[in-house]
Amino acid sequence: MADPSVQWRPEFLRALDLLARVSEAMHRRGLPRPVLVGGGAVELYTSSMIVSGDFDLCSPVQQELEEELVRHGFVKPGGAGAATRGWIHPDLALGFEVVASTPLDGQVEADRMELILLDGTGGYVRLLGVEDIIAERMAQYASGTAPEMLGQARALFALFPKLDREYLERRIRYETAGSYGLEKLHSPD
Repeated sequence: MADPSVQWRPEFLRALDLLARVSEAMHRRGLPRPVLVGGGAVELYTSSMIVSGDFDLCSPVQQELEEELVRHGFVKPGGAGAATRGWIHPDLALGFEVVASTPLDGQVEADRMELILLDGTGGYVRLLGVEDIIAERMAQYASGTAPEMLGQARALFALFPKLDREYLERRIRYETAGSYGLEKLHSPD
C-alpha cells in the first residue's frame, strides 16, 4: 500500500470493513471473493489521497454476491434515475456496484491480484494489482472521456517505484490499443 502514516478517510474504512465482511461470507460459502476494481482500488492503494465515490466490484457469481450484500444491509435504490446495478448501505456514503463478471475482460493474470487482510476486521479484500489499475486508468484516459485518469495513473506509478515495468508496459499497450505505454507516465504534457 501507500505510505502507512497516511490515514484512509473514515467513510472509506467503513466501506472496506463491509466489503471484507461480504468477502468473508462469500468465501465461507465456497464462492470466489469479489474483486475491488476502479476508483475504490485506487483509493485503497493511495491511502485516500485519491478519493472515490463508490466501490466497483467484479464477480462471476453476481446473484450470490447480491444476496450477501442484502444480508449485510445493502439495498438497491429504486425509482426514476436510480442506478440499476448499484447498491447502497444506510451507514455508508459510498455505493457498491457490480460492474463485470471478471476484471478487465479477463485479461488480468490471477496471480497479479492482491488479497489483503484488513486490520481490525479479520477479513480479506481482493483487488486488482497496481499495474492493472494503472493500465485500467490509462484505458479510460485513452478513450478520451476521462482525461483526469492520466493523473491517477501517474500518481500510482510514482507511489510504487518497484512495479513490474515489463508487465505494466504490456498491459497499458493492450488496454489502450497500442496508443500509450510507460512513456506516457513519464512525459510532462
